Amino acid sequence: MGYDKFLKIGFLGSGFVAKFHAKAFKMVRNAEIAAIYSRSLESAKSLATYVESLGFKRPKVYTDIGEFVSDKDLDAVWIMLPNNLHLEATKIIAEEVVQGKSNIKAVAIEKPLARNMREANEMIRLVEKAGLLHGYLENQVFMPSVAKGKEVVWNIGSKYSGRPYLSRAAEEHSGPHNSWFWIPSISGGGVLIDMACHSIEASRHLLLDPSKPKTSLKPVEVYGEIAFLKWVKQPYAEDLKKRFNVDFLKEPAEDYALTVVKYRDEDGNIVVTEARTSWSFIGAGLRLTFEVLGPEYSLSINTLQPELFTFISRNIKIPASEEFVEKQNAEQGLMPVLPDEAFTYGYQAEDAHMVESFLAGKLPYENWYDGKLVVELMMHAYLSAEKGSRIKYDPSSVEDYIPFVARKSK
Repeated sequence: MGYDKFLKIGFLGSGFVAKFHAKAFKMVRNAEIAAIYSRSLESAKSLATYVESLGFKRPKVYTDIGEFVSDKDLDAVWIMLPNNLHLEATKIIAEEVVQGKSNIKAVAIEKPLARNMREANEMIRLVEKAGLLHGYLENQVFMPSVAKGKEVVWNIGSKYSGRPYLSRAAEEHSGPHNSWFWIPSISGGGVLIDMACHSIEASRHLLLDPSKPKTSLKPVEVYGEIAFLKWVKQPYAEDLKKRFNVDFLKEPAEDYALTVVKYRDEDGNIVVTEARTSWSFIGAGLRLTFEVLGPEYSLSINTLQPELFTFISRNIKIPASEEFVEKQNAEQGLMPVLPDEAFTYGYQAEDAHMVESFLAGKLPYENWYDGKLVVELMMHAYLSAEKGSRIKYDPSSVEDYIPFVARKSK
């Protein structure tokens, strides 16, 4: 790809998820974080200081995206901006590459790829025109527990009993960190677009036969359901106003979503995935769960059942933090502790895979075509929820569809 087995990466964004990736890169070979762009100079500098504290050379800092993309030292970019900026960032990168003003040869992007199919299709067109390699940063597919679980399912369960036919994935926590997530006209939706993108893809991944192409599993039907359970209640809407200056009652977003997808497998049989997501879960913190069912076996994963727990008595009071687990909701009692969330949640493995793929000049396992399919399935789920019935999978039906929660005039 024009560099000697070493990838210099630029971070486009310096928020919460960028810090997860920075921590993950501490254990990734043949790469470094060479530059950081943020609209906020203070935020970019803070992340640069954190990267430096991990033992890396201090990254260059930019607040002008054009200057960032034109940095001749950069080989690849990780896009970690709010959803409404994904298309704009892709345009800028692709244009600079096509005009020969940038040496960038690969781009990876955080979920979701886009807010709707108009954006997704245009982003794919742009990277293809620019000849860019592209990776879709779906960390849950790369979680060590999910990776090992898939091995068990397919190397043992499927081999001696038959292919799995039902996969469930759920992501639940008490709500996002930043204000833009709570504004559906900016983010593109509520919890469905924020978190079901994870659960839809992880559950599909678990049912994919590793010896066959991904196209062997074909969507045939989607059922979606959403609800406004917690944050539309007055005390919680007032809390959002106080914390984020968001008028949630004026522009509410769903805080519960169910997406059921029926697929036809390589032998013509129906298999099913269920994705359940919520911003209204109060527990120790972020909870990821997965289940796979087959003819004579089952598999389950729960990130809030780790090897390590701590107990804090009522006689001490410690400040609110996320020391033990992401989205932590308490500092007392019996608490699960995740020693390295970047490892447990799959960031380390996905970043290593992206780097290895880009250095080899090939598309990663998770790429923008997967991201596009996830957006299609989410749009089907929103359309199903709007209609109140299950619908056939038909990409043409959602080409111009905007989720009703994200329409400015509803």
